[in-house]
Amino acid sequence: MTDDGPDEAPVLTLTDKALAKVLELRRDEGKVAESLALWVEISGTVGDAYTYDMYFQAARDAGPDAWTGSQAGLTIVVPATSAPNMVGSVLDLNRDLLAGGMSIRNPNHPPVPRASPTMTGPPPDLSGDVAQRVIQVLDAQINPSIAAHGGRADLVAVQDGAAYLRLSGGCAGCGMAAVTLSQGIEVAIKQSVPEIVRIVDVTDHAAGTNPYYEPAKK
Repeated sequence: MTDDGPDEAPVLTLTDKALAKVLELRRDEGKVAESLALWVEISGTVGDAYTYDMYFQAARDAGPDAWTGSQAGLTIVVPATSAPNMVGSVLDLNRDLLAGGMSIRNPNHPPVPRASPTMTGPPPDLSGDVAQRVIQVLDAQINPSIAAHGGRADLVAVQDGAAYLRLSGGCAGCGMAAVTLSQGIEVAIKQSVPEIVRIVDVTDHAAGTNPYYEPAKK
C-alpha cells in the first residue's frame, strides 16, 4: 500500500512540531539517517486506546502491504497489521509535563473486551487513609492534566506500599516519549503520599486469575 489517493484519508500524519523533532532525532543516526523511515505500529492497548512502538528502520524493509507516506522528505511506514486501525491518526508533541514526549491522536479505538467471567464480587476496599490520599492526588493533580488527552487514571487497590492503577482513554504514550505517563503519575503520587513506593499498572484487568489486581510480591 502506498501514499493515499486524493479521496483517501492518510493513515498517519505529523504536526510541524512533531516532524521537526523526528527529523532531529533521525539526524542523530549519522550517515545512514537519510535512508531511514519513521516506523509506527500498534503494540497493544491501554483501556480504550491503542499503544504504539516508534522506531527508525530502512524504508526498503516495508512489506508490499504496508502503508507508506511522506512529509518533508521523511518516509513514514505503518505495517499492514496496524494500518487499518490507525487511519486518520496524528503524531504530535504532548502539551503537558506529565505526559512528555510525543503522543498519537487516533480516532480509532480497540474493541471493548468482554468482561471476564471471574469478575465477580466487590472491588478491593479503598476507604483507608493512604488510598484516599492517593485518590486525592489523582483527582486534584493527575486527572485534570491528562484530561486534555481524554485520559484518566483510577486507583484499584493499595497493598504493601504499591498503588495499583487503571489507565483509560486519551493519547497513548509512544516509544519516543521522554517521560511516560506512568512515570509522571508515579512521581506525583510518591511526592504527596510517601507510603507509596511503587506504581503498578493493571489496566488489562480482565486478564489473569484475579480480575482486579495481582497482589504485590512479598
